[in-house]
Amino acid sequence: MAKPKISWIGLGHMGTPMASNLLKAGFDIAVYNRSVEKLKPLTDAGAKPYVSLDDVRDNSNVIFTMLSDDSAVSSVYADLLKDSVSEKLFINMSTISSELTKRLAAEIESKGGYYLEAPVSGSVKPAIDGTLIILAAGREPDYEFATTYFEKLGKLSLYLGEVGQGAKAKLAINYYMSVVIEGLAETVLFAEKNGIDKETMMFIVNESACGSPMSKMKTPSIIQDNYPAAFPLKHMDKDIRLAKAEGLNTETSNAMKNIYQDAMEANLGDNDLMAVIKTVKSKYFE
Repeated sequence: MAKPKISWIGLGHMGTPMASNLLKAGFDIAVYNRSVEKLKPLTDAGAKPYVSLDDVRDNSNVIFTMLSDDSAVSSVYADLLKDSVSEKLFINMSTISSELTKRLAAEIESKGGYYLEAPVSGSVKPAIDGTLIILAAGREPDYEFATTYFEKLGKLSLYLGEVGQGAKAKLAINYYMSVVIEGLAETVLFAEKNGIDKETMMFIVNESACGSPMSKMKTPSIIQDNYPAAFPLKHMDKDIRLAKAEGLNTETSNAMKNIYQDAMEANLGDNDLMAVIKTVKSKYFE
């Protein structure tokens, strides 16, 4: 590949700190976001702004995407693939269905380009700290090339084989997180109903074998009953539905689908996923 000309598409909760870390590491990057006001923190830090996806495609040969869901990814790639992408590498770090990621890989490769999926495990704080876990799949030479960037974005990157395996690994770990969060909600509410306050119960959890970085991270939100989004609940709802579509069909997964959908219907989607505790409380503890 010629000298890398890097662009980053998607400056949401995760994309902004991730792109910022590449800038801080000394990479020259350009940025694009549908909502142009989100460009400013990156352009103030030295990134070049692009105003269209045509600009991104025509002036880049390494293109990162970090977008919210299948619909957003499909829309962006439909525009990117309208013209030649020969010898360009697309690194898609969004969490999407394995069906879509495979389709994108096939279409890009048919046009002479390259595609690496690289969804991440971790929320806003690990994105800021550069301690994400990157679950990559695609051509191994593309993965080896991308590790230069992954080292600045995460504490660990794994090569998982053919396209689709990264998406499935991401859905698996996020499903596990959905169960942990819902279980933590039930634990706190059960204790509170029986006279044990939230502060005491979370101290017990965090000091026990069940304590984890996740439980410790969510403790302030639980105690304050305030849920600013580190990982928006709407994305967990999406990921559970994607996991179900991949064949996950158990009583627990059905329960997770239902409780997170109920939380969405209660307009909690833009809150952190720990806000599911509000729905658990209204359904089972009032």
